[in-house]
Amino acid sequence: MAGEARCDFLIMGAGVAGLRAALELAPHASVLVVTKESVRESNTHYAQGGIAVALEGDQDVELHLDDTVAAGDGLVHRAAAQVLVNEGPQRVSELIEWGTRFDRQNGRLLRTREAAHSRPRILHANGDATGAEISRALAQMARAHPSIRFAEWTTVASLIVADSRAIAADLLDADNHLHRVSARSILIAAGGAGQVYSDTTNPAVATGDGIALAALAGAELADMEFYQFHPTALSLPGVPRFLLSEALRGEGAFLRNDRGERFMERYHPKLELAPRDVVARAVAREAMGATPGEPHPVYLDMRHVSGLDLHQRFPGITAFLAQHGLDLCRDLIPIRPAAHYLMGGIRTGIDGRTSLRGLYAAGEAACTGLHGANRLASNSLLEGLVFGARAAQAVLEDGLPILASDAPRPQSSSPSPDDLEVESLIASLQQGMAHFAGLLRSQLLLEQGIAAQADIQAALHQLTADPAKTTRRTVEAESLTRVAHAILHSALARNESRGAHFRNDFPHRDDAQFQKHSIYRIGEQVAYEAW
Repeated sequence: MAGEARCDFLIMGAGVAGLRAALELAPHASVLVVTKESVRESNTHYAQGGIAVALEGDQDVELHLDDTVAAGDGLVHRAAAQVLVNEGPQRVSELIEWGTRFDRQNGRLLRTREAAHSRPRILHANGDATGAEISRALAQMARAHPSIRFAEWTTVASLIVADSRAIAADLLDADNHLHRVSARSILIAAGGAGQVYSDTTNPAVATGDGIALAALAGAELADMEFYQFHPTALSLPGVPRFLLSEALRGEGAFLRNDRGERFMERYHPKLELAPRDVVARAVAREAMGATPGEPHPVYLDMRHVSGLDLHQRFPGITAFLAQHGLDLCRDLIPIRPAAHYLMGGIRTGIDGRTSLRGLYAAGEAACTGLHGANRLASNSLLEGLVFGARAAQAVLEDGLPILASDAPRPQSSSPSPDDLEVESLIASLQQGMAHFAGLLRSQLLLEQGIAAQADIQAALHQLTADPAKTTRRTVEAESLTRVAHAILHSALARNESRGAHFRNDFPHRDDAQFQKHSIYRIGEQVAYEAW
């Protein structure tokens, strides 16, 4: 990275979308992939359950489309979903050709079923480590290509815009030195923002930097109110919210309350295989119990499952649970919902183009409308593959030239003496978002959240006003406050309940007013558009 001044294409993020885009672009020109930690540290790497894909012909493709649309609760952009299911088989076949080792039995690909899928279509690898295997295969291909370089342990601190076009980025390296890199095009594939909540399955890198930087540069965001909470994260005091894959319920797990009752029959006819938003709210309500303020444990139960070696099928989950004295075959596993996946993000078309020329987005950082109000389980890895490739194709079609930047060059930064204060503000923001904009929302809660977020943002601004004090953590803190602002204001504007967005004061869906996508621009009121 030292001395790097320009590249043809700059990609922010090294998950499935970023790596797939890099491989599409590399035969044509130079690519620089920027990632905050090592290439393996991404939401992709931690994806357990698998990748949903219809490999059994046209009828299977149509059923995958129907399931995706149904899960999205009336808000799926059908054109985006059609692209996903039609192009998905080709992209997965490429993965296999490139050495991705999905689980097989007697040479045939194994498939499992997850919530809201009408049939088993989820491919998995190493039992419950699908994302890690896909990441390994893509990274191996990318590292072998002479046109692709990586800037690991590097943070994108800002985007440079001239004449309404993104033309460069300022990068903060591991030694806190700032570098400006000019590029013909910039593609954001930096993943989601689960760290905006105190309880999340996401790794520490998921702070919404790409989404926040795009918004600050002038790009539109969409559907930011829709944050999916995974219903089954491990709930043990002092233990991170380790994900207990959807595939556990696909293989027959029950959910039980503190009285030992299966409770999903009270919430949905598909029981444990209901859409994630329904299951997550059911778990949250059972945890409240009849006594407000007193938490009631909720459990995942696989003790009854026979004919399946659970330890072999779920080796990663088995190993983690064993560290805490738990066993899928023997124990009730305590669970609670945790922030998992953002359906919203940087608004793009199905080609990855954003509202800002020269800036593209793909994967969880982007919003094509594919997921609507609620993502169908295991569609995310496929989304990264399909739309990462499509965004790269749009970059090549546009063929933009490199432009020189007249903006002031960044100065090298020195570590801030106020890191403890920054961490305290981040913790306050995360706790506030869990309380004010979690699974169950209301006007009062959201307005209180907006006031609290504004106070945190003001306090943070005082600490970060001096550019010479920029650190990775201050960049992340600013990103989190901007993402929180977008979520809170978008949630307050949507006076209905739909998918992952539930309002206690507006508990029903209102198609007449809100069967549209929310559009968020910094400094403007939330607007709505039908796609």
